[in-house]
Amino acid sequence: MKHLNLVLLWHMHQPDYRDYVTQEFVLPWVYLHAIKDYTDMAYHLETHPKTRAVVNFVPVLLDQLEDFTRQYATGEVRNPLLRLLATPELERINPQDRSYVFDSCFLSNHETMLQPYPAYKRLHELYNLLNKHSESELSYFSGQYLADLLVWYHLAWMGESVRRNNEFIMQLMAKSEGFSFAERLQLFDLIGELIQQLIPRYRKLAESGQIEISSTPHYHPLSPLLIDFASACDSQPDVALPMHSQYPGGCNRVAYHLASAISSHEQRFHEKPSGIWPAEGALSTPLLKIMADQHCQWSASGEGVLVNSLRASNPNKPLSDRNHYLYRPYRVSGEAESVVCFFRDDQLSDLIGFEYSRWFGRDAAENFIHTLERIYHSTPADENPVVSVILDGENAWESYPYNGYYFLDDLYTLLDDHPFIRTTTYHDYIAAMNHPDQVSTLSTLTAGSWVYGTFSTWIGDREKNCAWDMLCAAKHSYDLVMQSDRLTEEEKVEASRQLASCESSDWFWWFGDYNPAHSVASFDRLFRQNLMNLYRLLKLPIPAAIMESISKGSELTDVSGAMRRSS
Repeated sequence: MKHLNLVLLWHMHQPDYRDYVTQEFVLPWVYLHAIKDYTDMAYHLETHPKTRAVVNFVPVLLDQLEDFTRQYATGEVRNPLLRLLATPELERINPQDRSYVFDSCFLSNHETMLQPYPAYKRLHELYNLLNKHSESELSYFSGQYLADLLVWYHLAWMGESVRRNNEFIMQLMAKSEGFSFAERLQLFDLIGELIQQLIPRYRKLAESGQIEISSTPHYHPLSPLLIDFASACDSQPDVALPMHSQYPGGCNRVAYHLASAISSHEQRFHEKPSGIWPAEGALSTPLLKIMADQHCQWSASGEGVLVNSLRASNPNKPLSDRNHYLYRPYRVSGEAESVVCFFRDDQLSDLIGFEYSRWFGRDAAENFIHTLERIYHSTPADENPVVSVILDGENAWESYPYNGYYFLDDLYTLLDDHPFIRTTTYHDYIAAMNHPDQVSTLSTLTAGSWVYGTFSTWIGDREKNCAWDMLCAAKHSYDLVMQSDRLTEEEKVEASRQLASCESSDWFWWFGDYNPAHSVASFDRLFRQNLMNLYRLLKLPIPAAIMESISKGSELTDVSGAMRRSS
């Protein structure tokens, strides 16, 4: 009997927020998403054991989660917001820390994470009464106000599954104000417990066979661009490229990130990953070759990449209905044929990422199922389609009421007992393939990403290209120093890790005037600080250009910037 295979791939990623010189976590997003999203996503799978999925963990995220676990074990907390939550006398903190609390503790989606909580909303209203927010004015806020603000910020970022099942969190929310130091300390400890439990929870889900855990090259580099800037021309022939024609040694760097990711995965989950979700779904033929060399079984990208590739492979043949080409696996002819490629349904993925947050949870879940049923009836009668729905596993839920609790619960419930929709994983789908004819062949793979099918989010405008040129110059210096006897072996390891962090795709994502100024400023500083630290580790002077900001962002945009539609 014909059936529809559904692969839900939840991509879990945060860039490296650590300053390797000071050892401080500059931004709090790793532990905040841990207690809100990674806990909830595990909970929904645990409570729906029939629903299967792929969960993609980027190794640098897991590195940071384990770092937080070590901080709790040693008592050396290196994130200022967590440290302040556990500070006994908040009225005595210095003006810089006081400003940091105000700058941090209202950063969220106010519609879903502030407005629903009257006590938290009142704290925000009191803050807004002081229009200038000078240091002298902010000093009027008492230590108790700061305590309540810190607690409510963390309550707002707490996973819905925790809010519904943890009695202590229920008590704090019922109390609503006047939180004591003992309560703040208990909340601080609970955050540590939730983080510590995460990797074991997902490992258990994987060991049961319910989920497949995939990986990404270690520090989330935009691999096709590291290999060859000109790959951007595949989908945008007239794109402006950086002044440097190539990133020095890019192929070796991508192989390094991939090998490191595979090793990390083996250590944490006791097996090699079957598949690799490349950072930003960015694929190219040379990248697939590197994956094949490291025995990766599958990879995936966006629908736009497939469309561009089909047109390039058959330039004289009009593209058929998407129901006849999208919902099947592919191989790219040549040296990378061993890697099976899947391409996500951009429309379904974007519905979850951007649209369903405005719907009632049950209505959204039913609409999703009905769309899958239409696909089932529209695909060829002799095929069992495989539908790939791939998106961030953390950033979407901030826009949903109750962190997407009702949508995910209803969706998984409807999928559990559906007569012909089967949730599966890529590993198991490939294992169940009866014959090679199930996999179609692409003679040409047009390099691109899951955003617009291009690399325009990471390269092509003045600010992004400027950042690439800074990175290229730093890599050239790195190569010269590493070939010398200037550094000890230990210093070389530190420099290599720092370079890997500089190579993350996230810095280039944020540069541009279409992103919010506050976020751009944070990531601009962090990218340049990473470069500065690299030069310090190489024992070289820091170029003057790195001292100046690259991008300003926009004060006018009201979007978070953390996710982007596929088209």
